[in-house]
Order: sequence, then structure tokens, then C-alpha cells
Amino acid sequence: MKSGTWLLRLALLLLFLGLLFGFLASFAYRLTDAKSGILGFLTLRPLHVTSAYFGVVLGGLGCVALAIQKESIKRISFHLLKIHLLLWLIALAGIFYGYFTGDFGGREYWEFQPIWALPILISYFVFLLFYLKNAGSYKNWPVYKWMWFTGLVFYAFIFIENYLWIFPYFKEHLMADMTIQWKVNGSIVGAINQMIYGLAFYLMTKISGDEKMATSKLAFAMYFLGFFNLMFNWGHHIYILPTDRYIHHISYIVSMTEWIILIRIFYHWNQQLKENKAHYYFFPYRFLMASDYWVMINLAIALFMSIPAFNLYTHGTQITVVHAMGTTIGINTMIVLAGAFYFIKPAFESLKALKRMSILFWTSQIALLLFLFTLSGMGIQRALWQAGITEGVFGQMMQNSRPWMIGFIITGTLLFISLGSVVLYLLFYSFKGKVNFRLHKRD
Repeated sequence: MKSGTWLLRLALLLLFLGLLFGFLASFAYRLTDAKSGILGFLTLRPLHVTSAYFGVVLGGLGCVALAIQKESIKRISFHLLKIHLLLWLIALAGIFYGYFTGDFGGREYWEFQPIWALPILISYFVFLLFYLKNAGSYKNWPVYKWMWFTGLVFYAFIFIENYLWIFPYFKEHLMADMTIQWKVNGSIVGAINQMIYGLAFYLMTKISGDEKMATSKLAFAMYFLGFFNLMFNWGHHIYILPTDRYIHHISYIVSMTEWIILIRIFYHWNQQLKENKAHYYFFPYRFLMASDYWVMINLAIALFMSIPAFNLYTHGTQITVVHAMGTTIGINTMIVLAGAFYFIKPAFESLKALKRMSILFWTSQIALLLFLFTLSGMGIQRALWQAGITEGVFGQMMQNSRPWMIGFIITGTLLFISLGSVVLYLLFYSFKGKVNFRLHKRD
């Protein structure tokens, strides 16, 4: 069982590093040279993105491993998880070494040398083998097992697609190259969502004790819609490319419908537990509810960005980053932290310790909201400049955005301290306590 625990620990470490590198990168907005500073924005940005992104991915994989390890495991499965973990450690060591030495060679969001993608790809096939050996008969799978399986298979497929650019044919056809690259960045999120949302279903089932909700028609409707979303939601990522308009519109409608149904499921589950106030002090429940509210906020942002006239001007601005960070931190990270609290189950020895964690929880939620608000202000300022509504050179536009930048740094610092403290607490407690594989009593 130790390999699954180590996966979760590695995920928590990466999430903390993602917050740390993002915190350091925020100060780069005050500098005129992207290479100046301790590491420089050009180095801090990929460090931040890679750490946060892989932290979420490994957090989902770690929780999936711990969930299925509750069942009987064949001896070979232990070796498979160890191989999976070792491959990730090799890849991460190579990636971070390349970043710190300035050895870049990838594409947007994947700025490391392609060679380090190979152990990651192999690790997914190893994990998939581990999963199929221990998930039981597919005829009896609840919805979250189908979501985990779909996420694993399609992540590996899209990951391969992500590196088609290394072949000469795609390098020679610019439009096909750009379409595939932007398509991958959209559809791979759908694969991750299958794993993370599957974790949310698993936690809701275990917290409520209602196994039927994982086999309900509504749950499987969510699964099939998410599956369709995984394959076709990428259309809105290529708005500015000369492709058919109907592809963009249909894909975005599908994407929005998935979130609306997810909100409906969270609401139904919350109503079931509403009378039991003890759930409020059960931190897996709190972080799941936080992710629910962030789904609604990001739905509003996504609907705004789906309007082609707005998308034309907001594309490439901080508004796009707001949507990405809101999804990564507000939804996916909150669900991963809910899973971490569920499996690690820290014991709060006093009411004071419980209140301290509660303060950190609320501070992180408020800080994230203000952080995204200030980032939106910077994005609007830039969008107006790009549209020619405001005059002046780029430097003048950046100077006019200075109040937003100051707020961005302050709220980012607050987010780093509060959410980083939660992540570190879970990481350190995972060594102190024992991972709990049973539904425990409410705090």
C-alpha cells in the first residue's frame, strides 16, 4: 500500500511547488526583463505550470491507487505501482533539471525536452495494467471506475497525439500543427477531468454511504456526457483558426452542459447531507463543496469566453489564465485535497487545531477569488489595448495595469500562504499518521 501513499505525497509536494513557483513568478510582473530575478519569469512559468499540472494528475492517480488498493491485490500489482512511481520520478528529475539549466525543447505547457515524456507515457500503460488487474469485473463497475478507466486510456492516447509535432510532416504543415497542438491542450483536460470527477463521485459515495448514487442514471448520464466532452470539447480552443464555426459552437455547448449537470449532482448530494451539520467539519466534504462553487464561477467565466467576439480579444490575455487557474486550483485541486483529507485523515487533537485549519480553508477560498479578480483586471486592461480602444505602447499599458499588479501580488501571496499551509500540513501528516482505508467518523 506504500506506493499509492507515495504517489499522493509526491502530488502534494508538486502542488506546493506549483504554489511556490507561482508566488515567485508573480513578482516578475514588476520587472522589465523576463530573464531578471532569482530564476526569471521564463524559468518560473514552466516550473509553476508543470508542478501544478502534474500535481493534479498525480493527485488523481494517487487517490485512485489508494481507492482500489482497498480491494484484494495480486502480488504483481505492488511491483506495477512501484514501477509507475519510479518512472514518474525519472521524468520529473529530468524535467526539473532541464528547467533549472535552461534546457527547454517542448511546446506551450510542455516546455521540457520530449525525451522526458517517454517515461510518463510508459507509466500510464503500467498504471492502466495495475488498474485492470484490480478493478474487478467491468460488468459491476460503478460510474467512478468507468470514469477512471476512460481518463487513463484517453490521457495516454492524447499524450501521444501531443507529440506528433516532432515528426517532419506536421512541422511542414503549420495549420495542422497548430490545430493539433491546441486541440490536445483542450481534450487532455477532458481526460484529466474524467479521473478527477470520478474521484469526486467516489468521495461523495463514501461520505454519504449511498452506493446507489454511483450507479444512478444521472451519474452515468454525466459520465457519457463527460466522455463526449473529452472527445469534442476542444473546438473552442481553436476559435481564431480558419475552421468551420459549427465545430466551435457545438463543442462549447457540450462543455457547458457537462458542468451544469455536475452542479446538479453536487446540489442533490448536498441536499442529502444538509441536515447533518457534522459533515461541515468533515474536510473532504468542505473541499468538495468548495469545488462545486468554483464550478459555477468557472461556468460563468467560460460562458463569457465562449462568445466569439469577446474570445477574439481575450484570447492570449490574463482572462484565459483566469479560466485555467480557476479550473486547476478551484475545481481540480480542491477535489484532490478532498481526496487527500479522506485518505490521510489528519487527526485534529484540539478544537484550536480544527479552527486553525478552518481559517486556512476560508482564507484560501477568499484569496483565490480576489486573486482571480485582480488577474481579470489585468486581462481586461490588456484586451482593451489589443483592441485599440486604449492608446499607447505596450510599456504604457503595463504601467496603467500597475494597481492590478499590486493586488495580484498581494492576493497571490495570501493564496500561497493559506493553501500552501494546507498542502504542507497534509504532506507532513502523511508521514506522521497512517493512511486510513475506511470511512472514518466525522470530526
